Amino acid sequence: MIGNAIGHGFVVARDFCARMLLRVGITPNMLSLAGLVIIAGIGVCYALGAGAARPAWNWTPLAEANIYLLLAAALMFLSAACDMLDGAVARIGNLTSRFGAFLDSTLDRFADFVVFTGIAVYYAWAAPANISFILMAALAMFNGYMIAYTRARAEDIIPECTVGYWQRGERIAAILIATFAHNIPALLVQQAFLPLLTVLRRVFYTKAVIDGKQPITDPRKGNFWLRIQLWKYPRATWAYDIVTGLNIAWLIFAPIPTTDPIRQWAGL
Repeated sequence: MIGNAIGHGFVVARDFCARMLLRVGITPNMLSLAGLVIIAGIGVCYALGAGAARPAWNWTPLAEANIYLLLAAALMFLSAACDMLDGAVARIGNLTSRFGAFLDSTLDRFADFVVFTGIAVYYAWAAPANISFILMAALAMFNGYMIAYTRARAEDIIPECTVGYWQRGERIAAILIATFAHNIPALLVQQAFLPLLTVLRRVFYTKAVIDGKQPITDPRKGNFWLRIQLWKYPRATWAYDIVTGLNIAWLIFAPIPTTDPIRQWAGL
């Protein structure tokens, strides 16, 4: 599968970089904290330029085209690298710890908050404020928290709850792609609604396991109706690649109008 080949390349590159960092004395917690500092800069960039319609070298905040999204994308790439490398450094260097895992997961929630708060600030700062986009940014942030919470709470009760397409890697990739494509409205529409399906799937999966059932997590092992639900397939499968390709195409090409339906409906 395409995703499997790309994933293998990332793993090789990640582990190579992790070994280089270990040689110069970098620890997993140092990488986690560096990622947090970078995330703060990303939030500022989104607050200043989330609505940029196309790439351009313009430092004017709230301009239709500016450099802030390009800078946010570069910083997001660095932050994602830190997020990948801290675990690899811990594993390869035998530096794993329960506190390190806790710190990494906690800082991930800061990242979700900062990115979508920055986007919400941009649309609140605009004149007039875009209430619809602000609400979708809040929903996207909520979905990210709920995906993490449902897994953490479920795994207090059942052995594992990792089902669902919109795991953290997919959400970070979506933010990165939409930022490079200068299409934050498409990101907001996607992340305000689709990740909720992962939340619901984890709720239903946990309920089934508690009830003593054995829910099928790989549609290839189920009936026809389950096999055609492409979004339920695991990573490194052809169905996952198709769903991912459609999501990427949406983030790059979807022409989302910048009108404010809620403001229009309320007559504001």
